[in-house]
Amino acid sequence: MSETGTWLGRTIRFARMAGTSTAAPDAAPWVTDFLNAAYFARPVGERSVDDLRLAFTVLTTRWWRRGGRRLHLTDLPRFHRAFGRSRLSARGGFGRLTRDDLLAGGEQLLGAGFAAGYADDTRRGWGVVFDSPADRAAYVPESRMRAAPLGAMTPPSGEPGGLVWQTYETVAVPDVDRTLARLVVPESWPDFGSDHGRFTPLRTGGLAGQTFEIEVVASAGTRHPVITRGYVTATGLSDRSDPAALASAVARIDRGLASGATGPVIPGGHDPVAVLELTTHAGHFIGPAVSHLVLSTGPDGVGALRDVGAWEPMAFPQRAAYRLGGREAQHAFWGEAADANSMLHQFAAPEGTAG
Repeated sequence: MSETGTWLGRTIRFARMAGTSTAAPDAAPWVTDFLNAAYFARPVGERSVDDLRLAFTVLTTRWWRRGGRRLHLTDLPRFHRAFGRSRLSARGGFGRLTRDDLLAGGEQLLGAGFAAGYADDTRRGWGVVFDSPADRAAYVPESRMRAAPLGAMTPPSGEPGGLVWQTYETVAVPDVDRTLARLVVPESWPDFGSDHGRFTPLRTGGLAGQTFEIEVVASAGTRHPVITRGYVTATGLSDRSDPAALASAVARIDRGLASGATGPVIPGGHDPVAVLELTTHAGHFIGPAVSHLVLSTGPDGVGALRDVGAWEPMAFPQRAAYRLGGREAQHAFWGEAADANSMLHQFAAPEGTAG
């Protein structure tokens, strides 16, 4: 393929990643407006990231109950009937939705029992509220792949010294066992999304070989968020059940970090607990890359969770998007800003305090 063709192909695939697999482009304006009302239009001090997760759950549950067909402009009247009156109330501020409004509207849109289902782990999973535990067990996560432009996996190529290595600050983990238990259950990952993005699994089964759709919220600090997406697959999971494999995974990361005069990945005095490797697919917003989630435990019982990324030097259009705001958003998502911005903070939060 010519260089022009390569550039054009990258640009087209990058553009196809706008939106999500559950909402078509013609739904983007009202979906964005709905998320604004639930979260982004609120004053910063009045925001709760769990309310944003609840709003996403309303959208995803509606998608599933339509038979897994993407939301369109034609769904707007149903949403307006369920939520429009509340947005005219002064209770949460004109045009906004409180948590009670979201739950009440969800009941009207999706049926009695939605609010109870959202609070019930046996009826909630994959970002969907089901009518019963049996319905949850029958869910087919591959349904989202019908509208997912899932290309080939794109691990970075070349020697470690030729890649860009980025390590982020650690996030404190009060309960290492609880955080690990959250990480290894992929259907619960949407429950720990941040206001910068969330991961939703697309395959039946556990974490090994699991593919995630990442819904990324660009310009999350404004009233004009833009949703794009990328795809990654869990290509490696090492934990304390195999100490040799875990030590080898840590050593590989340390060799890469050393090539950029950075490291080691495990904080001083800590022992590794788990390393999860996530590899990108074609069209990912950062290009060919691999991300390592690294969990460790310290002598005082408090652990640490961090991400280490490695990617090829970026080409257009990823390079332009990264410079325009992707870098800042990436650092926030991986734990270097407010807790609400970071999925790692949400995974590490004590029980009942996420968000």
